[in-house]
Amino acid sequence: MLSDCSNVTLREITEDTVRTICNLSVRDDQKQFVAPNAVSIAQAYFSKHAWFRAIYADETPIGFLMLEDQPEKPEYYLWRFMIDARYQRMGFGRRAIALLIEHVQTRPNATEFLTSVLQADGGPQGFYEKLGFKLTGEYEEGEAMMSLVL
Repeated sequence: MLSDCSNVTLREITEDTVRTICNLSVRDDQKQFVAPNAVSIAQAYFSKHAWFRAIYADETPIGFLMLEDQPEKPEYYLWRFMIDARYQRMGFGRRAIALLIEHVQTRPNATEFLTSVLQADGGPQGFYEKLGFKLTGEYEEGEAMMSLVL
């Protein structure tokens, strides 16, 4: 049984785990905010800048994240992030982002961590604001950009 004491880790997705990760899903009312994991993994394999991991709580896969990693730039971009509907509101998302920030801080030139959000009811903006992200006032592809200074 998972609890808020469960150990959260970021792990590579393997041939043995890819189907399980692809089957993770957000709530129906959240699907407009994030692409399915299968789409994200496919995009990652065709992008030279994608760094992606499954999120685990203890030994249970609970989510997925993907980073745009271009070491020649000072900003790193959280491209995709999701926690399966069954495991939301347990603190796992916050802890996974904290692990990702730790990773980004080890990368060359990293001074800023970016993400973007669709500003709509039920969207993730409040989650990111609680983590210290601030709206930049800029928009890309209809999504509001948010920034966290590292």
